[in-house]
Amino acid sequence: MPDARPSPKQQAHAALRRAILLMEIEPGAPLDEAALCAAHGMSRTPMREVLQGLAGDGYVTLHENRGARVSEMSHRMLRDFFLAAPMVYGAILRLAAENATPAQIADLKQAQRAFRATLDGGDPAARTLANDRFHRITGEMAGNTYLTPSFHRLLIDHARIGMTFFRSRGRGQTRSQRDAADQHDAMIAAIETGDADAAAGLAARHWALSRGQIESFVLPAGLELQPGLPPRQEETA
Repeated sequence: MPDARPSPKQQAHAALRRAILLMEIEPGAPLDEAALCAAHGMSRTPMREVLQGLAGDGYVTLHENRGARVSEMSHRMLRDFFLAAPMVYGAILRLAAENATPAQIADLKQAQRAFRATLDGGDPAARTLANDRFHRITGEMAGNTYLTPSFHRLLIDHARIGMTFFRSRGRGQTRSQRDAADQHDAMIAAIETGDADAAAGLAARHWALSRGQIESFVLPAGLELQPGLPPRQEETA
């Protein structure tokens, strides 16, 4: 039988991907190639291939003569995130309902079971990774050459924003998480029945819920500002 164990390159890719999503390596941080080689027991050539793969997925930026850095998460990028996310997300869910295969739907249901299992544990890292997996499968379902890479890039920053600004809000926070899980179930149903309109509508509602949570993390209490929109200029006499 073929060896099903991941290769050293696959293990290194998965470890770095996880560390970036969970903010264990900060946005913009340099990645020391020699240190990574030592940590993963690899030579420079396969490690560079790992970094190139991560760069292609949006986790890493490669700079000529300056090596690799974790992708930035600047104020401008956050603004672009808030502007683009609802448009891309709606299109992805619509295409997912039109194109999903039975095997992908089975994977999505499994991912949803894993996500629900994290709600009782109180581990934000486990919840972030399970949620990321659920949504990445919808991107795979959409199968669009242009949209899917953009969607995956959005998911990277969605996970990092959640990990950066996560703080417990007691019952209200738990209720929001369970609302999100219920919306996941509704998405699965819409995708399974091929209801593209319902899937797109759920994407809008899910984004509204997610945005509300993110705004509560990002904005100090009492500050009213819509991320993704420029602040209103005061009228001058």
